Amino acid sequence: MFTTRRWWEHKALQIGLLALVVGGAWTLRQTQATLVMELYQGVTRPLQALQPGISPEDRVRDARLLELQTRIVDLESQNQKLQSLLGYVEKEPQTARPIIARVVGRSADHWWQQVTLNIGQNAGIKEGFVVKADGGLVGLVETVTPNTSRVLLVSDLKSQVGVTISRTSAKGVLRGDSSVEGVLEFYEKVPNVKVGDLISTSTYSQKFPAGVPVGRIKSLDLKKLPASVAKVELFPPIRYLDWVTVYPGPENIDPAKSHLENQQP
Repeated sequence: MFTTRRWWEHKALQIGLLALVVGGAWTLRQTQATLVMELYQGVTRPLQALQPGISPEDRVRDARLLELQTRIVDLESQNQKLQSLLGYVEKEPQTARPIIARVVGRSADHWWQQVTLNIGQNAGIKEGFVVKADGGLVGLVETVTPNTSRVLLVSDLKSQVGVTISRTSAKGVLRGDSSVEGVLEFYEKVPNVKVGDLISTSTYSQKFPAGVPVGRIKSLDLKKLPASVAKVELFPPIRYLDWVTVYPGPENIDPAKSHLENQQP
């Protein structure tokens, strides 16, 4: 009896602390720490009232200020893009000046396939009009409504653009690859090309005017059958299009050239 009593006197404090810890852990789990948060709020609220701090009105005012600053930065960015486009447009002949449009729609499921512009028939846009951006060719107007236009991008798998190598005049068809790159299939089995060669639209193209920049040869596969192919780095910022320019399609094209656009190599 004496031994049990001495043991209890030595272990009572430890058992009590252990029970307190276990009980506290169980309480936290059951209440999801709500009790601790309430205690914290109860202790800190008086201290916060005594210390100078940011009032709710100041927080709202700061949030509004940040919102305005964000809008200003966005407007400045848009203004710079428009100034750049306007400078480019003013260099064009008066009769050939394009229409400036903004991309207002783009589906995540069709990110590399198409975009929607904020202008349509009321602004003079028609199906078959050519769309460009900084860097060169973007695509072709596919459908038009009175106030919007849908553009088939050069990165679409369905897109086919007749192109030529600027250095050697080797020709082929550029197809979209649903990415920032395209696949160029040459008409010749062993074309005179090399990595780094620049590409533009071909004089054989019926859909696009000749000489519009498209991209640069990134890699070559001259052993590909039935024709050599190349990976092309597209110049236009297809990934994040914003402002574009829209031109009428080419006119008075020799019909004998039209079949080369869609011809298989």
